[in-house]
Amino acid sequence: MDINNMTTDGNPDVILIGAGIMSATLGMLLKELQPDLKVELYERLHVAAAESSDAWNNAGTGHSAFCELNYTPERPNGAIDISKAVKIAESFEVSKQFWSYLLEKNQVKLPDFFINTVPHMSFVWGDKNVEFLRKRYEAMTSCHLFKGMQYSENPVQLKEWMPLVMEGRDTSEKLAATRMEIGTDVNFGALTRRMFMRLQEHGMRQYFGHEVRKLKKTSTGYWRVRVKDLATGEKRNVYAKFVFIGAGGGSLPLLLKSGIPEGEGFGGFPVSGQWLRCTNPDVVERHKAKVYGKASVGSPPMSVPHLDSRYINGKKELLFGPYAGFSTKFLKKGSFLDLALSIRPDNLRPMISAGIKNIPLTQYLINQVRQSPEDRMQALRDYYPNARPEDWELEIAGQRVQVIKKGPEGGGVLEFGTEMVSAADGSLAALLGASPGASTAVSIMLELLQRCFPEQVASPAWQAKLRQMIPSYGLSLAQDAGLLQQVRDWTSSVLGLPRIGANYKQEAGQSNKLAS
Repeated sequence: MDINNMTTDGNPDVILIGAGIMSATLGMLLKELQPDLKVELYERLHVAAAESSDAWNNAGTGHSAFCELNYTPERPNGAIDISKAVKIAESFEVSKQFWSYLLEKNQVKLPDFFINTVPHMSFVWGDKNVEFLRKRYEAMTSCHLFKGMQYSENPVQLKEWMPLVMEGRDTSEKLAATRMEIGTDVNFGALTRRMFMRLQEHGMRQYFGHEVRKLKKTSTGYWRVRVKDLATGEKRNVYAKFVFIGAGGGSLPLLLKSGIPEGEGFGGFPVSGQWLRCTNPDVVERHKAKVYGKASVGSPPMSVPHLDSRYINGKKELLFGPYAGFSTKFLKKGSFLDLALSIRPDNLRPMISAGIKNIPLTQYLINQVRQSPEDRMQALRDYYPNARPEDWELEIAGQRVQVIKKGPEGGGVLEFGTEMVSAADGSLAALLGASPGASTAVSIMLELLQRCFPEQVASPAWQAKLRQMIPSYGLSLAQDAGLLQQVRDWTSSVLGLPRIGANYKQEAGQSNKLAS
């Protein structure tokens, strides 16, 4: 699509729908690549990052696949598949490069608390789970992205790593954990808001309290976007050549309204969440790690239990959860009619099919909704045996919409992850799904640029700028250990993160690709 010859009548070149991490990232990339682009943002709420990107609504884990066991499934033959983990880990390294560029070039002034070092740990018990974790550790450490990972079954070592988890625990049971010292906690809400502040300084018009009601492709090739000012009730049409729908759970209804053939058959299954938040400062201070366990059978990946050290707006917090639930809302501040209104003739069969195939998930969600405070405390005590009810309070987390799409023979498949849907002509793209979206936002938006602006991406000017923003652009961090070492050294220095001790250059030979 040609964005060098777009609208000149006061309408924008690009419309971003939804003021979350995805729109902020795409806006920053486009403004860096082509500063003269006219970009407008429309957000139904009155502040940026108030839904999925907000710190309380987002897991906050800098998803590097260090600790999330659902990213490394066990094959029927017993082998551990680390391919998804490798992709996610590499994507997070790409995100860190872009953030480092923004900081180094003074493009965004980020608060000190936006990213912090918090070790990432996986913890399991029972012979079968310990065997799985041991095999996972061996498979992961065969890849240089995960060098430095530690493994232990020694209760003394485990107590040093995670004292709360081990206190009061029966150590006669088989236990094991892995630990990555270079794990991070990221406040994606703070990051998102600061990027939008910078985009406003760059001249991007931002309309909060404005809801996009309709989208239609006109015969002239422009998208007509119908917008309503929620304060005044005024409605108006805005025209643009390119539209990005990055509205979290609100993306699916807008994608369906767009009418693009590529969006046919998509549906959504909403999952809500809750945290237990520790209110005892002494307990909060004694835990510094993100300790992830194994998800219950049939549960969605967003429900993987974890005892989680967080830094939210400069304050250390300790959370446990999330506890899953069901709501027909697609957004935390959405409508109970969202699910019903998303059902169309073309996605009805896939949604029914996916529901039938995922009855254990439905049963799991019903059981979660029926949980009593005592049930939630019992789940917490699996990870913190000495937990006291008076030290914890319930906190409402964000809303996620898991993607349902057409599968073989017209059936439905429930997807756990992110899914980008784009028009064949590259004039519209929508992002659906959930974790690990925020952590991999830069890689996702680079894919969007490649799909929707292939000619511009191939141009020498954009290629040079992309390599400036992301030094490893076009190269594989998963295949080049020396390059990874150079990238991590640079981003760690800029972001104030510790450097890992493994000497990648000796393992993989000298690599000067970053410098070149």
